[in-house]
Amino acid sequence: MTKMADSGSSVEITEGCRLPVLRKNQEHEDEWPLAEILSVKEVSGRKLYYVHYIDFNKRLDEWVTADRLDMKKLQFPKKEAKTPTKNGLPGSRPSSPEREVRKSLELNLQSATAPSRGKTLPTPKRKVETVPLATQVSPATPVPSLPSSAEASQASVFPAVRETNTFKSREDHEQLSSLTTNGTARRLIPSQPGRKRKANCGGTDEMIKVLQYNNPQSASVFLPPPEDSQDSSDGIPTAPRMTGSLVSDRSHDDIVTRMKNIECIELGRHRLKPWYFSPYPQELTALPILYLCEFCLKYLKSLKCLQRHLTKCNLRHPPGNEIYRKGTISFFEIDGRKNKTYSQNLCLLAKCFLDHKTLYYDTDPFLFYVMTEYDSKGFHIVGYFSKEKESTEDYNVACILTLPPYQRRGYGKLLIEFSYELSKVEGKTGTPEKPLSDLGLLSYRSYWSQTILEILMDLKPDNGERPQITINEISEITSVKKEDVISTLQYLNLINYYKGQYILTLSEDIVDGHERAMQKRHLRIDPKCLHFTPKDWSKRGKW
Repeated sequence: MTKMADSGSSVEITEGCRLPVLRKNQEHEDEWPLAEILSVKEVSGRKLYYVHYIDFNKRLDEWVTADRLDMKKLQFPKKEAKTPTKNGLPGSRPSSPEREVRKSLELNLQSATAPSRGKTLPTPKRKVETVPLATQVSPATPVPSLPSSAEASQASVFPAVRETNTFKSREDHEQLSSLTTNGTARRLIPSQPGRKRKANCGGTDEMIKVLQYNNPQSASVFLPPPEDSQDSSDGIPTAPRMTGSLVSDRSHDDIVTRMKNIECIELGRHRLKPWYFSPYPQELTALPILYLCEFCLKYLKSLKCLQRHLTKCNLRHPPGNEIYRKGTISFFEIDGRKNKTYSQNLCLLAKCFLDHKTLYYDTDPFLFYVMTEYDSKGFHIVGYFSKEKESTEDYNVACILTLPPYQRRGYGKLLIEFSYELSKVEGKTGTPEKPLSDLGLLSYRSYWSQTILEILMDLKPDNGERPQITINEISEITSVKKEDVISTLQYLNLINYYKGQYILTLSEDIVDGHERAMQKRHLRIDPKCLHFTPKDWSKRGKW
């Protein structure tokens, strides 16, 4: 039972205590959510408390004064029993009576001359606990299982979909990332027997019938039923990936990394308040403002140092090839091997606003695509995304970020659209690396919904017949992976099961909502302005 503090007595608040803390909500009203004390410090004789609001995003964590704490409902942390040591040596455990019994039993069984009917108890071994990424950050809404082909084919006139992993959840691919000694995450490759197809597989090239009613604003799409999808990726990871992944292994979190360490960042004409911890040098974390050169992203400790640096810095754009320009928007491709310093500085800046990714000091396996806005002073960074040069899991994005001053202006969708345009040029389908952040998930769901609805609404009748399209065709047109296409349709709650067929109904509300959203979407990628030649990174000479 949790102990409560006596309101009449003066108690010392320590790290780990929980209590309600006063804060303002979005409507600027007072509220008292439960918070955990992560750290306590004293400044000018006054105590400050760093609090994390339970069930709130970490970017809301802050330093508060004692007058914002509700001492009447103070909860002390529960004392955890420490693991005793054997012979005073850390890391070893004392022998338990059960272990001694097992050892003696094994010795007796081995020394016995006659075979015993009892079973030898195996020596207990320590198991390595693996935490699936699905438990760390909530990924996209899992795809619910659909009826099997045996149930669905009773009234179906279409052949069954034969791609066994079409409706497979992405969670099966999200295996544990292991933390290497240099603080970088290495993802393990899960065995994927589900990638093998049967000899008579026909893929998902089955026709989807689109019904046009008298009302042009309404349509239904019929999807053929799939076969039972087998969970094919429950194998144990076998080998480390040589390319790398930016997924964060949350098992290495501690109090230091849970707290913001940078108070403020000045980047060009903007001052940014970081959301999360970023491993900038320790001596810079005590500064009231950290100054960054907006062109090379070098960090400096004072405005004078920045001014002196700007007289020497010749860059007026990110170091790399400009592969896209339309109006004032440009994209630069940066090789993580050729421009290591810039790439590492970019990762340090991005880590201030990305909590679910880990910092990668070895940037060699990655390409960085930086979006900029041009004016008379140069090309100013707006956002970026990174991707692996070689991805074994068809990832076309590892990290993606729009800097806070440019958020809610359509730049996030522009970054996503650009990543899929690159996939189209490469002739591949792609998907972002999971898990996505809360803001990233909202942006991707919105982009997928608008892109797929745009295609379905543009379908025209053919010779009086209702138009038909396949899942594969939607995937090939958009370069969105089939699993993401299906999960988006299910997220929109458009799929219904009717007379042995899957029916996708586009109501007037959905159509009207889509048209209103597209009218607001002014920023679009023009493929004609893209000058990009994909490289075969499997050849090491390209590195």
